[in-house]
Amino acid sequence: MVFSEAQIQRYSRHIILSEVGSAGQERLLAAKVFIVGAGGLGSPVGYYLTAAGVGNLALIDDDIVELSNLQRQIVHSTKTLGVPKVDSAKAALEALNPDTRVRPIRERLSCSNIMEYIKDYDIVVDCSDNFPTRFLVNDACVLLKKKLVSGAILKFEGQLTTVLPGDGHCYRCLFEDMPPAGILNTLQVGGLIGAIPGVIGTLQALEVIKLILGKGRILKERLLIFDGLTTKFRRVKIRRNPECPVCGEHPRIISLSEQEYGAGES
Repeated sequence: MVFSEAQIQRYSRHIILSEVGSAGQERLLAAKVFIVGAGGLGSPVGYYLTAAGVGNLALIDDDIVELSNLQRQIVHSTKTLGVPKVDSAKAALEALNPDTRVRPIRERLSCSNIMEYIKDYDIVVDCSDNFPTRFLVNDACVLLKKKLVSGAILKFEGQLTTVLPGDGHCYRCLFEDMPPAGILNTLQVGGLIGAIPGVIGTLQALEVIKLILGKGRILKERLLIFDGLTTKFRRVKIRRNPECPVCGEHPRIISLSEQEYGAGES
């Protein structure tokens, strides 16, 4: 493609990198990324992918912007209180970079819609805040063989991993089945320091960019854990579980059903 003068200026710091160049920037502009959740993690993921020139983003979230969100969900603002999060995010991201086309989906992600939504996208980024959605996203990506970058945050901690279906582990190789309801409830009200999603979401965006460019070492078969109180990272090696219910040698999950996941939010 022929870059405009404005694009040459906008992406100049990319183009001068040997790992990116004009060909890499073209790949970024042509990429299609599906982001699950327009909240704490979805904010930095969306911002940095948009700034990088990723050409097509989809955002799914059925919530509206609330005042309590603004301590961490930086894609939103006081002016967008009461606005659907996907619409608030679309306006902010497209204002940052008109090269990025944002598809807002104000809907709850579910067994009945996820396969249709993600089938045309290159990479899925899980920025959800609950286990049912994480398991659902993982299983759909494995079944459709979609690359997945999964992040999670709580209190002063965060973690992320990258799933390449058919080449290494999946989320269920880490956590085979959903935690009991009591644990789910405890995690959802556990609190969160606002900068933690900035750290993890930015790293998720970097993983996506590396996947698009085909450069660097990604977090395949690795779980990266960040402790914000000590400012320490550690990597845990993960092996594919041959008994995994979705990516193992004899999977029991070969299609999606509501009974498997229960209630969750995107």
